[in-house]
This record gives sequence, C-alpha cells and structure tokens, in this order.
Amino acid sequence: MPSRSSARLAALTVAAVCSAASAVVLTSPAHADSVRVHDIQGTTRISPFAGQKVTDVPGVVTATRTYGSSKGFWLQDPTPDDDPATSEGVFVFTGSAPKVAAGDAVTVTGTVSEYVPGGTSSGNQSVTEITKPTVTTVSTGNAVPAPVVVDEDAVPDAYAPAGDSAAGGSINGLALDPSAYALDYYESLEGMNVQVADARVVTATDPYSELWVTVKPWEHRSRRGGTVYGSYDAQNTGRLQIQSLGATADFPKADVGDTLRGATTGPLDFNQFGGYTLVASRLGTLESGGLERETTQKQSGRELAVATYNVENLDPSDATFDQHASAIVHNLQSPDIVSLEEIQDNNGAKDDGTVDADRTVTKLIDAIAAAGGPTYDWRSINPVNDQDGGEPGGNIRQVFLFNPERVSFTDRAGGDSTTAVGVTKVQGKARLTASPGRIDPANAAWANSRKPLAGEFVFHGRTVFVIANHLNSKGGDQGLTSQYQPPVRSSEVQRHAQATAVNAFVKDILSVQKNAEVVALGDMNDFEFSGTAKILEGDGELWSAIKSLPKSERYTYDYQGNQQVLDQILVSPAIRRGCDFEYDSVHVNSEFHDQISDHDPQVLRFRP
Repeated sequence: MPSRSSARLAALTVAAVCSAASAVVLTSPAHADSVRVHDIQGTTRISPFAGQKVTDVPGVVTATRTYGSSKGFWLQDPTPDDDPATSEGVFVFTGSAPKVAAGDAVTVTGTVSEYVPGGTSSGNQSVTEITKPTVTTVSTGNAVPAPVVVDEDAVPDAYAPAGDSAAGGSINGLALDPSAYALDYYESLEGMNVQVADARVVTATDPYSELWVTVKPWEHRSRRGGTVYGSYDAQNTGRLQIQSLGATADFPKADVGDTLRGATTGPLDFNQFGGYTLVASRLGTLESGGLERETTQKQSGRELAVATYNVENLDPSDATFDQHASAIVHNLQSPDIVSLEEIQDNNGAKDDGTVDADRTVTKLIDAIAAAGGPTYDWRSINPVNDQDGGEPGGNIRQVFLFNPERVSFTDRAGGDSTTAVGVTKVQGKARLTASPGRIDPANAAWANSRKPLAGEFVFHGRTVFVIANHLNSKGGDQGLTSQYQPPVRSSEVQRHAQATAVNAFVKDILSVQKNAEVVALGDMNDFEFSGTAKILEGDGELWSAIKSLPKSERYTYDYQGNQQVLDQILVSPAIRRGCDFEYDSVHVNSEFHDQISDHDPQVLRFRP
C-alpha cells in the first residue's frame, strides 16, 4: 500500500488551509435566506446551495475542533425534518480556534462549499461545509442533540450504488438511499452527532491516533477478531474509523480484537484517510481482547521452509533489527529461505548514489544469530540508483537469506541490475542462466518498481527455483469510499504487466522441466482473488497457496478495517500436486499497535 507517513503529515498541515482552494465551487443563484442545515445538506452528496451565501442558519454546536489546521465546529439542527436522506449536521470551517462551545445555540452566516479531502484528483467524496462564517451566539448551555445510534441494524448490507455512467461513474448526483446502501447511510449522517457502543477494534491504533471498529460483529469475522476482505463485492459495511477530539496522549493503544466498551460519541466526519470517521468527543473504555503474536510450526528435517517478509524500509539506522530478528527466529522458527522485501541501502533514504546494502543485511544476520537463530548467508542484486521506486534514496530491493546448514545456493555468474536472467536446459533439467538474476529488468513493466530476483537453491539434492517479488504498490487507486463506484484501481495496469512477466518466466522454466519446483513469493501488493493473482497463476503454472487456508484466515495486512492479502507464496504444480505442504500466515504485525512492519510474514513448508 502507499506509505501514509509523508502523505499524512502533509495533510494534517494543509487540509483545511486548502479548503477554499480545493472546494468544488458550483454555479448557483446569488443568495439564499432562511435555510436550515438539512436544506444545505440536501438529498444528494452535493449541497443544492454549494457556492451560495446562506444567512442565519440556526443550530446547536455539538463539538469543536481546535487543533491542526482543520479548525471549526459542527452545527446540528435540533429540529430535524422528516427526510432520512438529509443530514441535520454540518461542519463550519473557521480556520482558527472557534469561539463557541458545545451546547451553544448559534446562527451562522457564510458560504456553502464542497471540500474534497485530498483534492479533486483523489476521487474522494466531498464534505459539505459552511466557510467564511459569521457566528452569532443566541444562548449557551443547551443540550446537545442526542446521538444517532449506528449499529448493525441501521447500516445496510449493500455498500454503494453503482455510479452514474453519464457522470463518469460518480455517485455525487444520485439521490441518497440510506436504507439501501451503507455509503448513503453514512452520508445521510455527515456532520451529525452519532454513537457506536461496545465496538470491536478491527484495525489497531496507528501512529496518527486513529483506529477502526466494526458495528457488525459477525461480518466476515476473522478467527482473531478482525474483518476479512474477501472480494471486491464484500467491502464490509460495518467498518468505521475512530479519531478523537481529545489529546492524542489519551487515545487508546488498541489491538485487533479489543473492544471500545460503552459509548463512543461524536460528529461523523469524512477524511482522505479512510472516509467516514467518528471524531469522538467521548471515547469508550478500552477492553483488551488478549491478542498474542503467533508462532508457526518448526519445519521437520525433510521439510523445506520458505518465507516472505516485508521488513518496511529497513536500513542500518533503524531500531527494529532485534525485533525483526526475534520474529524470524522465534515466530517464524528460522525458515531455511527468507525472501526479504524493502531492504534499503546502507544509508537509507539519503540520496547520494549509494546502492550497496551489505551493512543493512549483515546487521540483520548478526541480530538473528544473537537471537539464537542460524547464521544466514544472503544473495541479492543492487538496483540501479533511484530506479526501483520506494522511498526516494532508499533503493529498496529483495534479498534472499538462507541457512547454509540446511540449504545451498547455486551461484552462477552473470546476474546484474540490467541483465535479464534466462532459462536453459542441461541434462533434461531447467537451469537459470544466472543465479541470482533479475527477471526482464528492461521491461517497461518494472519502471520505477522492484525487479524480481530469481535464484536456484538445492535442498536434499533437489533444485528449487525461488523468485522474490515486490510488485507495484496500490498508490493512486481510489478508495472504497470514493465518489466513483466502483472505484478505479489504476495501479493494476502496471501490476498486471508485472504479473505477466513473472508468469512468462515461470512458463519458461516449466516448458523445459514440467516437474520443476518453483516458488514465486513476496509482497504482491494485491489480493488472492485479484486480477494480478489470476495472471500470476496463469493456466496453472502457479497457484497462490494462501488459498489453502480457510477464508477467515486469509490475510497478511490490515487496512482501514479490512484484513486482506497482499503478501503471497505461489507454487508450481509439482509442489501443489502432492498436497504435501503447509501454509501459515504468521500474524505478528498487522493486528498490533506496536507493529515493526505493516505486513505479516508468510511461511510455506513442503517436501521437495
């Protein structure tokens, strides 16, 4: 997935400042008097008063936001109309600390705007706001309107209507049907005081003091308490992001399976990092679910254990080496081969032409040995400087670790950053022209992206071909809460081309040796049900072994309340046919607030 750190930090400082500049300004009549909040919100996602000045809009302040640059308050009409499609709440953007308090009855004069978090190019829905306000306090100490209870009975099972083809697939102009679609239901509450109760956490607290809960406890529940994303048509309507209007130091440090016991109450907002968000004036009490990190089985003497692990931009300056080492030794049980993704060069993000990563890898190998694991050997190929994407200057690449006491690596000269590895036939067997080697590095599919690393390993006299991958990220895709339904997944174009190249290489191996044992693994940045996975699998050349697990256990990543598969290990028919393998998604990171990577490692054990 795209890195949130840089994008989030930027957004927190500019989101509201850019409100006027990023607003959707629609041509409309010059002036409107005597309108209520529900008139402003209207029955679609776009206010019928967008671009107009409205005068003396009455309501009660339900909450204020005094931090960051999105300062303002939420105004709610305590006298609702009888139309369930029209929200009774709206955000009033002040740009500085508001001079009102919850319980104040006020009137607001200002301009109605449709602010698009992330900008119009993001495809996000807009937030209806009153900007440049003049606020008059009528009285203080009034009761805040009672919150609308958001629960499993209230939220529809269908996620979103299909977009209007005449509007490029946008749902903005469609009449809201809050009884039929979850996104319409949430939109009909935009800006209103809402409440969830005894809500289970389905994405752990992140560094930005936010978490996700579900109001539908049994909706695609995972074995460990999360919510599994199993298809493009199962978006999981009960997910809701939780933030707080209080101090970040007081925000709960929650893991998946924990519960916010009691009521969590506050206005329903919309942001670019997850869509509809309950910004809590009052948070429930965190109750631990007792989730613990998993440990996989140790491979037997005859089993080869192959793992993939995205270590998230690891470089020598990081403080996570001992934790990664402990995970590899204790939780993964020291696999024989580990494909590492996101190993950075020796000085990390410093962009000075350095491409070597020996210091990074050696530091990890030493930490593994100190943790009681084997002394791994390693193989990799340096990328061309600044050509493989990722954090600028970091030169991330895939690296093979292997235990030389259990498995040997077949070194064959000729592999470098720009030379394509091929397949030849020697004594009836497939052989790589270079080991390690990179697959088709000049192919445009790999522009600004990691090139796959292929190598030959020998275990108990049998050759196993291993291909380490880190495919193009999902950066640029529209979110599930996009105004465009279904959302556009633009990143698939490059990823599909990459999957085609990997599948073609596996075909080359199998055309020479039908029973070759091939493992293609890594951060595929796509789901096991995706078009990318189908292209990788081809006509049976590969099969994603995570599909051997029950659906409730198929996840390696947790994003916006959805547990999903991004990391995969695919196997050739010779491995799959015998059914003599075990697959484990080892949950040590994705469900925890103190994760050292956002990915869970995967382990495959089989008998070559």
